Order: sequence, then structure tokens, then C-alpha cells
Amino acid sequence: METGNIVEYIDRQKIVCAVIVEIKKQRVRLLNESNREIKISVSRLSHLCRNHLDLSLGRDRLVAGLKQTANRRNMLAGKVDIKELWDVLNTEQEWIDIDTMTEFCFPENHDCDHEAAVVRAFFKDRLYFKFSTSRFFPNSQEHLEQLLSRIKEEERRKKMIEEGGKWLKQVLAQEHPVYSADRSELIDILKSFYLFEKESRDYAFARSILAFAEIEDPQKIFDIFVKLGIWDKNENIDLHRYEISSAFSEEIETSVAKLSSLSGNRIENKERRDLTNLPLMTIDGQSTLDFDDALSIEEKDNCLIVGVHIADVAEFVKKGGSLDQEALTRGSSIYMADHKIPMLPIGLAEDLCSLRAGKMRPAISTMIRLKASGELIDFEIIPSLIRVAHQRTYYDVNQMAEEDQQIIKLYHIAKTFRKKRLADGAVQITLPEINTWINEKGEPTVSRTDREGPGRMLVAEFMIMANWLMAEFLADRQMPVIFRSQAGPRERLYKEDGGTLFQNWMQRRHLSRFMLGCEPERHCGLGLNVYLTATSPIRKYFDLVAQRQLRAVFGMETPYTREQVQNIIHLLELPMRHVSRIQYRRNRYWLLKYLEGLTGQREEAMVLYRRRNNYIALIPEYMIECELPVSSRLNLKPEDRIQIKIQHVDARKDVFSVFMG
Repeated sequence: METGNIVEYIDRQKIVCAVIVEIKKQRVRLLNESNREIKISVSRLSHLCRNHLDLSLGRDRLVAGLKQTANRRNMLAGKVDIKELWDVLNTEQEWIDIDTMTEFCFPENHDCDHEAAVVRAFFKDRLYFKFSTSRFFPNSQEHLEQLLSRIKEEERRKKMIEEGGKWLKQVLAQEHPVYSADRSELIDILKSFYLFEKESRDYAFARSILAFAEIEDPQKIFDIFVKLGIWDKNENIDLHRYEISSAFSEEIETSVAKLSSLSGNRIENKERRDLTNLPLMTIDGQSTLDFDDALSIEEKDNCLIVGVHIADVAEFVKKGGSLDQEALTRGSSIYMADHKIPMLPIGLAEDLCSLRAGKMRPAISTMIRLKASGELIDFEIIPSLIRVAHQRTYYDVNQMAEEDQQIIKLYHIAKTFRKKRLADGAVQITLPEINTWINEKGEPTVSRTDREGPGRMLVAEFMIMANWLMAEFLADRQMPVIFRSQAGPRERLYKEDGGTLFQNWMQRRHLSRFMLGCEPERHCGLGLNVYLTATSPIRKYFDLVAQRQLRAVFGMETPYTREQVQNIIHLLELPMRHVSRIQYRRNRYWLLKYLEGLTGQREEAMVLYRRRNNYIALIPEYMIECELPVSSRLNLKPEDRIQIKIQHVDARKDVFSVFMG
């Protein structure tokens, strides 16, 4: 290699012809065919030959000579039939050097220009051969087919980018666009991008389509889907994101129908105690249809006997079956203002397992014997047959609280039990509940509920009591189950069940996380030595597992091993996280949707705490937090009451902003 030699290098996917002007160690200064001087490493040269230009000719004549050389080489490259060469050479899976390949291409006479032409031809068409600057390797038939398939797919995607982009422009421009099935792939790509953003496998592809359509805001995808009727204007995006379906497979629905037809024979179990003579009642919300717990109370031998009766779901949902696997996958029923997604099919949740009035049902009953004062004497847990006499709502019970003797006694026992828990260190957080539901017009409606009314309070306390006693029952028998535990709060803001609204709201920030495990440990938040949940087996898989372990004690099925219980805890971690997120986000969505209609309205707020650039306040009317900018004119303190004005609300974007009223 010396000055004046004609060389070639690759720049921006193009072969450039140049002449060496200067050589310094492993770098060369070149004058190229575009009349530009550059310095590059020798290793970047794609072809070097003996052809020589006289540097004394002057710059213009040198550039003209380079262009002439490049043109001749391009002309020669056009004569190389790479497909024909591959047909001959592909059976020999070995590298072919540049001299041999040039002789194949130009068998009569060949020189440096012919060599360079071969390099140019193979550089332009890299389908049939692997290529380096001085040798070539024929691709196998299989690899060639893969490359052809990839090229075809790239061409198809390019066409989709152009056609899809044009179509999206039309959709945005038309008042009533029409969605046709031939756009389904495009819709799936955009849907994946909207739901998963950078985690979508179609992220780059979707971005290209949107760029062609001149769409910068991804939120436009939602608007397009609504316009096309693919999604509703209030679509629950999280259900798509987490792939949660309301429907059950045909196989599962068939098995439920079969269970229903055999149910009359299934519950005739001699090992169950017949409690159908007891006047059981369910106490739930007005819209509840999946009744999984009932209460009874009777006086016997100067004692009160309270029964907490839980639907025996495990009698119908057998461990390891398709129904069980589906329930495990779902983890829990999901309750939202506009929709309920059950853990079990409706035929089970609202019929066969549901404790409907007048229907005989198998149950697991916790019979609790107490003194008239409400003090616990002892208890027993038994498989039973029950029949609910009364289906009551919380409102019904609240109305009966001072007249009905059964309700009076139950309420007294519940208050006594809570007092004992509080004395043992329980943390009672008392806050109103904001209920959102959708009216006949499809509009959100909001109401506040007092959780401390007699109906809700006594049900809550008896479910806690039953769960505690079932936990003790299984712990005493060293039966592995999903126990719940909780360390004490990091700070206590008030004693027992006292405390202001501010203190109750802030106390939640100081609670420790509850833990799940196979070992019985103290639940400080409830003031109990051991705890589990087993009172909602229709709605929660954790509770169904506990119920199966209770049944195993009575020889009604094989118990789970410790390893199996630990595995279930692990398997439920993700679906339960999704359930919690979906319920929170959806209920917040509908609350914000309601507040959209109150823009400009003044509300009272209570300052909670200050951050660096803003205050966080609570609007008690809706139990929702808001941000207020820090102002030099104001020095607010926690619990200060202020007037705010609702400024802007966008439920879809989760935006809620206010300013000082």
C-alpha cells in the first residue's frame, strides 16, 4: 500500500472510491470521489488494489479519475449474477476467497476493477452469501429461506406502516369511521403499545405507524378505539393490561352445570351436623348475591351460643380440578363500582354455594359459647347442614338494632369482643366509606357510609372472631395453613377506638405490612395471638385453602402439605397484587368521574402534612387527597381546615387538581 493507490471504504451503507494521499502508521488520508478529504484507519478499507493515480495531476483530475473508476466498477458489478453463483456453490459450505470468486464471475480476463466490482455486487445483495471484504460463504438453503421470510415480513410491515398510518388519519378526520376485520392486526399492535408501552414487543413498530399518521400523543389511541367502537369511553384498561376475563371457559361452565344437577345428592352427608332448625340470617349489602357467611344466636343452659356459618365451597370445588385451577389463577373476586368479576362462576358463587334463604347448604360452622356478658367460654368447629331463614341488609339491621333481641345480643357481644381486642393492643381505624355506583343513566353516584353502624360493625367483629378461632383450631393441630400476622404500628396516634378523623387517616401510614406464612404468629393490628381468613371462600382463594385444611381435620379430604401451602402463597402474590390495584384504580376512576361534574365547586379540606413544594390535604366529603402549592402567604399546619376549589379533573388521565378557595 502506497500513496496514489485507489482504495474503497464503506460509508453510510455505500462503497466509496478514493485515492491515498498520505499514510501515517495505520491511518490513511484519502481524497474521495465526492472531492472530500478524510482520515480513517486502514482496517476500514473494504478494497485495496494496485491501480494507481498520479497525485501530481491536480485535485479536479484526481476526482474525475475516481468517478470514472467507480462508474466502471458499478457497470461490471451489474454483470454479476449472485443467485446463479449461489445455485452452483451453495452445496459447498466453505469460504471462497476474492480471487476465486472473481474468476467465477469473470472467467476470461480480470483485474483490480473486476475484484472491486465483485465486492460491490456482494455488498449490494447480501441475501445469498455471508460477506467480508476478502471472502464469501454461501448461505444454506434453510438460512436463505429464513432471510427471504424476514425480507418479506419487513416489506409487509413497511406496507402496514404506510397503509395503517393513512387509515388512522382518516379515522381521526371522519365523524363516524367504520372498523373492519382486516384492520385487526393493526388494532392489536396499537392496543399492545397503549397497554404496555416500552414493554410491548410491538413498541417500535407502533411508534412508526403513529409517526406516519402524525400522532404524537399515545392517548389518541384510546380516542381512536372509542371512536371505532372497540372500547367504551369508560373502558377498564387494567382488565386488558392484566388479561382478566369476566367469562369462564365452556368446560368450566359445563362442570358447574353438572355439579348443580347432582347437588341434591352431594349434601346428604351423615358426618355433618344438622343445624337446619337454627334461624340463620345473612347480613350484607343490598346488591350482594354471593352470600358466603351467616349468623345464628340461641340461648342454652344460661349461655349464648353464636354460630358463624361459612358456605362449604370446598364441597363443590375439588382440589386440583379445572374449577380449582381457574380460582387459583384469579385469586379473588374483583369488586368495582361498575362491574364485578367473580372468582367462581355465577352458578356456584350466586347459587350452589351461596347461602340463599330457604336453601339447604353444606357449611363449616364455628359454634361459640359465651357468657351473657359476652365473655368467651369455648367453641367448636363442625361440618354442618344449614338453611338460612332471613336475608338481611346492613340497613335492615341498623333499623332493628334497638328492637330485635337477636340483633341487640349480637351487637353487645361484638362490642365486647372489640373492647377486648383493643385492650390487647388492636389498632382500630374508623373512617367513613365512600361508595360509588353507576345509576340507570350510566352516571356515577357517590354516598358516604358509616362503617360503625350496628350491621357492619357486628358482622366485621364476628368474622374476625371466627377467623381467629379457626386459626387457633388449626394451629393447635399443627395444620399448615396461610396465617396472617402483623407487627405493631411504628407509632400510635390515639388510644383504642378514639382519635379524630385526621388521626385515623394518618394512623394508616404508621401501620406495618401484614405478612403471610405457615407459622402462627401474632396479629398486632387486630390484637390477636393468631389469625387467618376463612370466612369468604366464595370470594377469596386464601379462604378456600383454610377451609380445605379444616375439612381435612374432619377427614373430608387430604390436607395440603407445608410446601404446597407455601407454593400457593407464592402463586397468589401476583394475582392478588393485580386485584388490589384494579379495585383501587377503578373505584378512584369513578370517583374522579363524579368529581369531573363538580369543577368549580368549593369544598372543605383538612391539611395532612407538608412536602417540599406542596401541602397534602384531605377532602373529607369524598375521602380523597389533593395537593396544594406552598405559598409564602400561608403557613398551614396539620389539621388546619381550609376552603379549596376543584380546578380540573380528568378521570382517564388520573388528574385531580384544586386551588385555595
